[in-house]
Amino acid sequence: MVKNISAKMKNRKIEKIMGTKIKRTKFCSWCLKDISKGCKLCVKGRKLVLFATGLCSRNCYYCPLSEQKKNKDVIFANERPVHSDKEIIEEARISEARGASITGGDPLIVFERTLRYIKLLKKTFGRKFHIHLYAPTELVTEDKLEKLHKAGLDEIRFHPGLCNQKFWNKIDLALKFDWDVGIEIPAIPGLEQQTKKLIDYADEKVKFLNVNELEISDTNANNLLEKGFVPKDRISYGVMGSEELAIKLLKYCTAEKANFSVHYCTAKLKDKVQLGNRIKIRARNSAEKFDIITKEGMLLRGAIYLPETKPGFSYKRKIERIKTSRTADSLLIEKLQKTSEFIRKEYKIPKNLIKIDNKRLRIITALPIVQEIKNDLKKLNLLPAAIKQYPTFDELEVDIDFL
Repeated sequence: MVKNISAKMKNRKIEKIMGTKIKRTKFCSWCLKDISKGCKLCVKGRKLVLFATGLCSRNCYYCPLSEQKKNKDVIFANERPVHSDKEIIEEARISEARGASITGGDPLIVFERTLRYIKLLKKTFGRKFHIHLYAPTELVTEDKLEKLHKAGLDEIRFHPGLCNQKFWNKIDLALKFDWDVGIEIPAIPGLEQQTKKLIDYADEKVKFLNVNELEISDTNANNLLEKGFVPKDRISYGVMGSEELAIKLLKYCTAEKANFSVHYCTAKLKDKVQLGNRIKIRARNSAEKFDIITKEGMLLRGAIYLPETKPGFSYKRKIERIKTSRTADSLLIEKLQKTSEFIRKEYKIPKNLIKIDNKRLRIITALPIVQEIKNDLKKLNLLPAAIKQYPTFDELEVDIDFL
């Protein structure tokens, strides 16, 4: 209750500072005029996040990419590693995407790949499937922009360097084509004047400016801490001072009567709203018949482990080791099949309410079933558990509670 009151007081204080032209959205963000079409779909969880590559034309100290992605030529559709075009289409369908955001790294480093993905998505889902692309300015050329436009790209968002104006004029090249042109930058404390210069340059050119709250991640934490940046509180990834700068920039755009719209995107919007909505949509399409879906979109299910695949320290590595050994993997699968068949027949469980999870080498079924027969399972030297996990492709587990 105290936290809610504090949050409301903070919002009222910000509203008072902002004035009447700058509005608080229902997505935990602030905007001047409007938000871009790409953002409108994004906050509803309707954008497929297509990570084209982790390779980049820059080395930004604040880059939040994980070690799994940063500086690696890997491809992801949402949380799904991509090895074929079919997997991209499957992920778009299961998440009910109405558009895609192509990001990286720098998607222009793998330009032909990026171009092919735009064409693939447009061909599969139609002209109205909205695609926007994030592009650092270094590799931008008129020829590339023309090809992107012809492929069907609807919106391009430039990442200009705030401390280096060398490539700002690349933005002008995009104005020759009929699409939405915008700029997306982090609000970096200490770079107020540099950011205002960029705003002045972009006026009369771009349609929108997105200002993102600077966030701390596992991979950029050391760099940010070395520069004196710290989290704004114990529960947020947002950097102290970033929101205050974003508010100043919104006010500056109002005072200078900027011709573009401005959207301040908070860390809370990305985590709670964008990801939250996408997870809820995916949950209803990916849940097993026996799963319970929570109001947040998490999946609750029962699991039965063999002693040799019990989760614990280095569990993921253990499973990977087993899977690389074809003999061990096949023996465990065979054992799981026999165990699953015995449990199904012994307790008269319908076939569609129990299955083998080949990813984690376990049996999964309805949580109430496992709770009811847990004592019998233990006598069989099996390990019953209650699982709470994300409905995403990686099936990230939030909680494993052995019963």
